Amino acid sequence: MNELREDNREIVKLYAEIIAKTVSDESDANLNFVFDEIIKKVQFPIIYSSADDKPIYSKNIAGEPAIEELIKIQQTMDRQNKPIPLLFTNPNTSESIIIGHLHYGDSKQIRRLMWLPYLEIGAVALFILLGFTGFTIIRNSEKRNIWVGMARETAHQLGTPISALMGWIEWLKTKPEDGDKILSDMDLDLNRLRQVSDRFSKMGSETKLEEINLSEIVEKVVSYLDRRLPSMGKTVELSNEVDPEININANGVLISWAIENVIKNGIDAVDNNGIICVKMRKNFKNVIIQIEDSGKGISRKDWRNIFRPGFSSKEQGWGLGLSLTSRIIKEIHGGSIRVAKSKIGDGTTIEITLPQPN
Repeated sequence: MNELREDNREIVKLYAEIIAKTVSDESDANLNFVFDEIIKKVQFPIIYSSADDKPIYSKNIAGEPAIEELIKIQQTMDRQNKPIPLLFTNPNTSESIIIGHLHYGDSKQIRRLMWLPYLEIGAVALFILLGFTGFTIIRNSEKRNIWVGMARETAHQLGTPISALMGWIEWLKTKPEDGDKILSDMDLDLNRLRQVSDRFSKMGSETKLEEINLSEIVEKVVSYLDRRLPSMGKTVELSNEVDPEININANGVLISWAIENVIKNGIDAVDNNGIICVKMRKNFKNVIIQIEDSGKGISRKDWRNIFRPGFSSKEQGWGLGLSLTSRIIKEIHGGSIRVAKSKIGDGTTIEITLPQPN
């Protein structure tokens, strides 16, 4: 914009020199030619005034303003651009005399450019506003999904032991002689209810890690789910290939929840007569748990998405189980969880890596 103004100023200076030279002519023909044929081609408003700044001639001024209005316009031009004096040099004395001024304003192009920064700021502000609005809508939607998902996850966690307890009560009514055996299983389900309550109470609070026997915890999870498979309406082979006496620093309640979620996810993915295999081994630095299923498989593009809150490939799913598992493994235990391999129609292997105690 400053460059355009400087270009306009050079043009006006040239006109000033031409006008000053034509003033000495006896005829006004050259002066009229300058105003009528040359200056009329400029694209910006211009006023020719006397030495005491009284407007004499104007060009590119809207309408035909009165002299008072023209003076105001001239003053506005002077605030935009410094007027250029018309200097007449007396040929006899070589003295320079100011015979008038050329006042000029900004062209339409410059006036448009003056608005450009405001338009850019407005566009950026609008973009930020739209982005913030969109982010807020998405964030609120995620919050609603998480609350609903938490409610469903709670119901899902409570559902298995409650369904089992209802089944045991019916069994007791018909076969009271099996009371001792049934009471033992009922005690397991009651302990599971207490465990579910303990799990949710530990989420979001400071979690203490201690050395635990991970092999024993995985064994208990697999054993419990294996005995409850009939109540889930599934005929699935659940095998345990876990190396014994593997210890890590962890929270036993939460780590069992994480492993159980992955196994349950596998149970949901397989049809009847499917196979789920839980393997665990350790290397020099880490403990590696692999949960393999013969289920439907996961598309490669969703290998990361399945751990994102709200993502689910199930019709009735809310995408919370594996996201909770990911948080338990990564944020609380400093481990990692990933899809090690998967193929549509050929099953999935989820791999959990946990650090060994120093």
